Amino acid sequence: MNEIQFPPFLQSGDKIGITAPASVVRYEDVLPGIGLFTRTWGLEVVEGKTLHSSFNQFSDTDEARLAEFQLMLDDPSIKAIISARGGYGCSRIVDRLDFTGFMKSPKWIVGFSDLTVFLARIHKLGFAGIHAQMAKSITIEGGTIAAKSLRQMLFGELPSYSVPAHFLNRTGTANAEVVGGNLCMLAHMIGTETEMDTNGKILFIEDIGEYLYNLDRMMIQMKRSGKLDRLAGLIVGQFTDMKDNSKPTFGKNANEIIHEHVAGYSYPVCFDFPVGHVADNRAMCVGMHATLEVTENLVNFQFSHAASTII
Repeated sequence: MNEIQFPPFLQSGDKIGITAPASVVRYEDVLPGIGLFTRTWGLEVVEGKTLHSSFNQFSDTDEARLAEFQLMLDDPSIKAIISARGGYGCSRIVDRLDFTGFMKSPKWIVGFSDLTVFLARIHKLGFAGIHAQMAKSITIEGGTIAAKSLRQMLFGELPSYSVPAHFLNRTGTANAEVVGGNLCMLAHMIGTETEMDTNGKILFIEDIGEYLYNLDRMMIQMKRSGKLDRLAGLIVGQFTDMKDNSKPTFGKNANEIIHEHVAGYSYPVCFDFPVGHVADNRAMCVGMHATLEVTENLVNFQFSHAASTII
């Protein structure tokens, strides 16, 4: 792959699109986020029709969600597309999106969870995207640092994060390109056009609401497919609302399951990183280089422009 290219960083007055490409969202739930983008960040917001529609569990039909996202991709005046929420539905439309216009006039695509497949698609094309809070979640209580980190990333002020040490961490330093996202989606994409290349990369993972035995199965899938073999480093984010069997129990928690599957490697690993389905979901730029330093007492993570092309 060629060097990853960055879309232009935002400036006050820029236009961004808000759309719901996956699950249905209540318009009143995204209004605070829209207010933050307009009144505090100084951006102009283009609201998609999917913020007001619904079709079963989706925000609209596949065709309507596809058409709206395509429209925003093709509009050169829109400098970023921020998803209203995740849920489920992006993998149903990703292969029908045409990125020709996007490649001529790249823009930031922002989201997490189900949006991992969109971030993987543009990464495959050689462009960076941002795994971060979405319009629905960016103003939730406890998310001030996460919201600030997204603003910094979008406006080109690269954030750095310091995280307390975790007893399962493996010390070391990695300087490499960052990839990752929702673990279920990463495993789901193996063998498809959006499969993510993890070789030599710092991989970050997170998930929500999975049975522990299924987390184990996903880690086995990642391992069997070689996705864990040649990492530069691994960042284990938040695995929230995990479920166990009634009886007998699985016998390990989420971090212990992941620790078991990466025990045979030597790269640095950090646990309990602030990324995932939590209020403090820090922005992670997929495709940007970063330095991960895991010590006995602290984890430091710093993004940089190194080895990337800014358009």
